[in-house]
Amino acid sequence: MKDVILTLNATGQINHILFLSVVTFLLAMFLTPTYTYFAYRYKFWKKQRSASTTGEKLEVFTKLHAAKFRRNIPTMAGIIGVVAIAVVTVCFNLDRTQTWLPFAALVGGAAVGLLDDIINLRSGGKGTAGLRSSVKFTLIMLIGAVLGWFFWAKLGIHSVHVPFVGDIELGVWVVPLFTLAVVATGNAVNISDGLDGLAGGLLMASFGAYGVIALLQGQYVLAAFCFSVAGALLAYLWFNIHPARFFMGDVGSFAYGAALGVVAMMTNTLFLLPVIGVVFVIEGGSSTLQILSKKIRKKKIFLSAPIHHHLEAVGWPETKVTMRFWVIGAVAAVIGIWMAIGGGHI
Repeated sequence: MKDVILTLNATGQINHILFLSVVTFLLAMFLTPTYTYFAYRYKFWKKQRSASTTGEKLEVFTKLHAAKFRRNIPTMAGIIGVVAIAVVTVCFNLDRTQTWLPFAALVGGAAVGLLDDIINLRSGGKGTAGLRSSVKFTLIMLIGAVLGWFFWAKLGIHSVHVPFVGDIELGVWVVPLFTLAVVATGNAVNISDGLDGLAGGLLMASFGAYGVIALLQGQYVLAAFCFSVAGALLAYLWFNIHPARFFMGDVGSFAYGAALGVVAMMTNTLFLLPVIGVVFVIEGGSSTLQILSKKIRKKKIFLSAPIHHHLEAVGWPETKVTMRFWVIGAVAAVIGIWMAIGGGHI
């Protein structure tokens, strides 16, 4: 009888999770026309960057995407998903131990990204067309540090799990590790948001994997949050698949990236994050290597960074790059789930 009750409870939780993901998807679809109306009326056109973070002119990038930016495509569409997730979470899925932190990361990352997007809209396409990288890094780091303190002091989590090894006690040092997860993931997702549908598809795979992991751990509220995010991303992808009707903007990429880093900490699977989000690692790593090479060697490694632009420059169509990266992301998500089960996370 006890097993039957547990099975019925789990079934009810899964039904609730699926229900919330569908509600988030439908709400995001419903909100999209409202965003579109204001985006086109007030001309939320994404301004093309003319200079890299190291100051050089982006000649290859400009050539590759000149036609796209002539279309006047709105940015800041990530706000649709953030609002949809916020409504569903606050109304149906708010829990101090499981969703406060990822929800706060989502909203905090969105705030930083929104500021960057607004500056981009007002910039007229000059320079890097947005907040300086150092400013964005500092703001995201502050958010990560505050949330990391709550994770350590209020939730009482002081250790991190290493796959196939076990838990390692860190004490207060879990706070800087938490901060690193938020900063690294937020920036990696932001860097990856450069082709139609690319970041959206990769994020869906990552949040889907973490939703499964949280579900297997019995963290049903956190699982519902992950699948709600996936639902919002699915609605976004409907309009962002090539040729994109609008762009996610930093308001979306920083929101989803920061939340993903927090979810990895909440499921105690931080060391699986580079596996599940391997494409984000490759994208962020390629940009870092390019910057270091230009500063130290005065030479570029890639024709254009991050690597998705390099692949475009050598002749890959945008859709081929996106869909092959999706495949890699989906396979990595499955491998991450398998490692979570085998590595003692479940």
